[in-house]
Order: sequence, then C-alpha cells, then structure tokens
Amino acid sequence: MKQRFKLVDVRLPNFGVPDQFPMLQTGIYQNRLAQLRRRSTDAGFQAMIVYADREHFANLSYLCGFDPRFEEALLVINTSADPVLITGPENQSYSQISPLDMDVELFPTFGLLGQERGKSSSLEDLLSDAGLVRGMSTGVIGWKYFTASEAVAPDRCLEIPSYVAEAIRRVVGAESVVNATALLMHPSLGLRSWNEVAQIAQFEYAATHVSEAVKRVLAALRPGISERALADHLHLGRLPLSCHPMISSGSRTRLGLASPSDKIVERGEPFQIAIGAWGGLTCRAGWVAESADDLPQEVQDYVERLAGPYFACAAAWYETIGIGVAGGTLDALAKSHLGDRFFGVSLNPGHLIHLDEWMNTPIYPGSTEMFHSGHAVQLDIIPATGTPYGTVNIEDGIALLDEHGRSEFQTRFPDAWSRIVARREFMSEGLNIKLKPEVLPLSNLAGYLAPFMLAQSQVFVHER
Repeated sequence: MKQRFKLVDVRLPNFGVPDQFPMLQTGIYQNRLAQLRRRSTDAGFQAMIVYADREHFANLSYLCGFDPRFEEALLVINTSADPVLITGPENQSYSQISPLDMDVELFPTFGLLGQERGKSSSLEDLLSDAGLVRGMSTGVIGWKYFTASEAVAPDRCLEIPSYVAEAIRRVVGAESVVNATALLMHPSLGLRSWNEVAQIAQFEYAATHVSEAVKRVLAALRPGISERALADHLHLGRLPLSCHPMISSGSRTRLGLASPSDKIVERGEPFQIAIGAWGGLTCRAGWVAESADDLPQEVQDYVERLAGPYFACAAAWYETIGIGVAGGTLDALAKSHLGDRFFGVSLNPGHLIHLDEWMNTPIYPGSTEMFHSGHAVQLDIIPATGTPYGTVNIEDGIALLDEHGRSEFQTRFPDAWSRIVARREFMSEGLNIKLKPEVLPLSNLAGYLAPFMLAQSQVFVHER
C-alpha cells in the first residue's frame, strides 16, 4: 500500500483546558443498577455479586461511584432487596462517596495485613444477610470472562480471589455460580460500552488534562534532563490514574511500561511517554532529535521506514472508524499498512477506554462487532520493531455519538463541545485528517505526531 504522509511545520492550537469536573448525577447510577438488574434477570440470574479491588475497580465504580482503596470490596445485588456493599475497615467511611443509598457492611478480612480481623461476621453470613440463599442463580462480575479455548468450563471460571469465590459457592452452591462479567464488559453488548453523554464529558476532561501533561513534558524535553525531572512537569493530581506514569529514554524504551528513572536523556536516542487518568490516556514516542541528522546513521530513514507509514495508518484509522463500522475492518486496515514483520504490531490496534485504561476491544481479526453510539475508543497501535529504529506512538481517545447524542452533548456541555469542534477542525484543516461527524476527539493532541521530539512543530500531515 502506498503510504501518504509528509512532514510540515504546523502549530498546535490552544484548545483550552476544562477547570470544572462534570459530575454524574445520582439518577445515572440508579439507571445503571436498574439496567443491570434487567440484564441479569433476562440472563436467568437471581443475584449479582460485583468484585473490586484497587486494580480492578471500574465495574464497581461504574455502578455506584465507589472505588475501593487499599482493600477489596463486594457489591451484592438481588431482585428483592437494596444493594449491599461489603468493604474492609478503611473503606467504611470512604464508601459514603457513593450517591446511592446502600447498606454498607464491614468484613475486616478485606483489610490490609496486621489489622484486627477477629470481630466480624463471616463472609458467608454477610452474603446470607444480603439475601443470598442456597440454589439462587448468582452471576459474579470480576474483570475478565473466558472462552472455550481458555477454560474447560469458561462460564464457571472466576478470576476473583479464591477465598471470596469459595464463600459465594458455599452459600448458594457451586452449581449456581456463573461468571457474568460480560454483562458489563462485552465490547459491543456490555453496559459499560454504552457511555452516557455525561460520562463522555468526564472522559473529555480526563483526556484533555492528560494530553496537556504530555505536552508539558515534551516542551521540557532536552538533552541533559533526567526522566524523573521530566515527570515533574506532569503536574498530576486532578484525577486518579488509570495506569502508572511511563517515561523512558534510550535502551529503556524497549521496556515499554517502565516508570521514570534517574537516567539522563541524551540527544539522538528514542523516547516515550504515556500518562492515563480515568477515561483518557495519551502516549507519544519518537526520538530526542531535531531532525534525522541527530539520529544514528543506520536509522536516519526513520521517517520513511517507520514513523511515516505508522502515521499514515493512524490517519486512515481516524478516517475509517465510525458508528456501524466493524472492528475487523480496523484490524484489517492496520494490517494493510503495518502488516510487515518489521513493524511488530501484535496487540489489537485500538480498544475501548473507560475508567480503566483497557476495558475490552471489538477490534480483532474477522470481528463483526460494530461500533455504536456511546463507545469511547483508544487509538492504540504499538509498533515493537525490536530493531534500532525503536518505536513510534500516537495514542489518544475518541468518542462516538450519533446526531441525537451530539445535540445533547452540545446543549449540556458547551465548553467541552467547543473544544471538540476545534479539534475536529484542526485535524481536518491542519492535518488533513477528515473525521466522520460522529467521531469526537477528546485529547488536545489528537492526530498530532512530531517524530523528532525536539522539533514539536514539525508534524505529519496526511497526503492524498
């Protein structure tokens, strides 16, 4: 495939930064719980149990606005009683962050090691008090579900801690417990794939701030500065993170997920940065250079060999995605551009983003799952060449909204809508990337890729 790109001097506009976080109203959480009850009843469940911990918090937070900190937690939902939230001692007070009326019960074993655990009801008793009885068909939502290729009985496999799973099975019977995570996390049918307008406004807030954090680091990038000193420019703190901060240079970039170190950045070496908060992640990778002349001799064709073809793929990705597009179409598109073994693209070229950095993805070979209004999607195409060329990256998130959703968004969140419109216009007029009407770029860096990171105004433009 002929790759179409060129490097042009382009100034990134100031799209603005939101100051006020768009809060979700209580009714949204009430509606989510009601929808889950309906879905679970339709699936034949009489009760649902949602597990969460610090790493796997998103399903519980989605349902009630509470994310456990330091500890595990369970939300027990059945058709005949109010939800019951079971937490460890440190989250008893923090649970009040939820706008919902829930019974909150204490199970000290969810707490950290060394804390008093003796004065407590057993987990079995707490589950029974929440309305669970023998023979009650119970769906358990953790953070993964399984396929027949992964497990002999995928619907019976639970990814939650054994002591919690066994307690549930002792109360309702092992034959009554089923993995129900897909009800929330299926990429096209799961409830969390259908984001409300207010939720997308929150994601825009997050994506804007993390992209501005990346911009600050790139503006401060220079030979002689340490990775940790660059991290000071992130100015984190507005939102909980969805992943650890990643900054690496030189040979450390091969580690991919590395956090910043004391290594000193040098001219003519690779560099990458990624930061993610709930609902948004931005990543950039390239070289600490002003031009190809700063690169090692063997990779001075970096633009023609790797970065340019990669950008052409990303531009085509942006122009292709839309409501009704099958995930397999994007997978095939990425392979048509970057299918050569040299590029080393092995992960899915895009996924759904939510409170967690990767919720699930409809983008895989042969996928007929279609994108729908309400999806929030991360452009996530990662070359891992394993060669001196290193890598390149242009990760940012978009949302999809139909005409009705866009009208509601514009009415309720006019400032965020103005930023989105300005980003779309810049991508079209400045970068020659033409988006479908339903594609809403959430990041202030969407489409903007400077392969030589000391020359941030020299960016790729899509040629036709």
